[in-house]
Amino acid sequence: MKAWVVGHRDAALLALRRLAGAPVNSLLSLLAIGVALTLPAGGQMLVANALHLAGTTSAVPQISVFMAASAERRAASEIESRLGKYGGVKQVQFLPREETLARMKGNPGLRDVIEALPGNPFPDAFIVTATDDRPEAMEKLAQEFRQWPKVEHVQLDSAWVRRLDALLKLGRTATILLGTLLGVGLIAISFGSIRMQILMHRAEIEVSQLLGATDGFIRRPFLYYGVLLGLGGGIVAWLLVGAATWWLRAPLGELARLYDLSLVLHTLDARDSSLLLGFAGCLGWTGATISLRQHLQPL
Repeated sequence: MKAWVVGHRDAALLALRRLAGAPVNSLLSLLAIGVALTLPAGGQMLVANALHLAGTTSAVPQISVFMAASAERRAASEIESRLGKYGGVKQVQFLPREETLARMKGNPGLRDVIEALPGNPFPDAFIVTATDDRPEAMEKLAQEFRQWPKVEHVQLDSAWVRRLDALLKLGRTATILLGTLLGVGLIAISFGSIRMQILMHRAEIEVSQLLGATDGFIRRPFLYYGVLLGLGGGIVAWLLVGAATWWLRAPLGELARLYDLSLVLHTLDARDSSLLLGFAGCLGWTGATISLRQHLQPL
């Protein structure tokens, strides 16, 4: 067991020395891998932030029922009683027009406009939570509410949540596709790097074979070289995504404030960072394995 550990340790140190022995080539390879991995990693970062934003909002499908502006409070009370007794309704929240007016006046950008109006332009409204949140059931319920007297407008408030969910699914699919395509390219980079290492150390490999070295002993440093190359590229990608997140945080925060949103751009979390580094290491190992299988046998 000790000999196995020592063998792998020596192979890893040898691969590290080979990387350091050609700093320019190693740096260019790491940058190429890192820049390529930045694209899917950055896509995953954006998808994760969009998921966080969606998680801070209410994803429970709701229906907004707006009374006519001319409707009296008695008509609103009748609608509230009718909603409370309706079979498909789970919960009803009444929003009086006075409360809506006070909330709108609290917005500095709307206060002057609202105070210039002759009266209260906002109607009484209800926020309805249905027992069945399927899209077809929600639409049927909204259509029923539209036919009630003194009801001016009915809106499905959760439609944007469904659109956001569809966009997130598209983003995840695009990230996986991009990662797969770029992964093939990164395997090719590792393949070429290992091929150059084999050619550079051809005489050393031949001597080792003549001395009876096993295939595993000869291959091990090259496999570690590919893994270290992939991990190094993954670290470069992680740093680039972190730098981009820091650079975009201020302008995105300013844009969010203009739309009255609480949004802070977060970098890759521990799980996504681990997946990035593991993915990069596996790509390096795969490229090294393929290159060794093709170029080491004739030696």
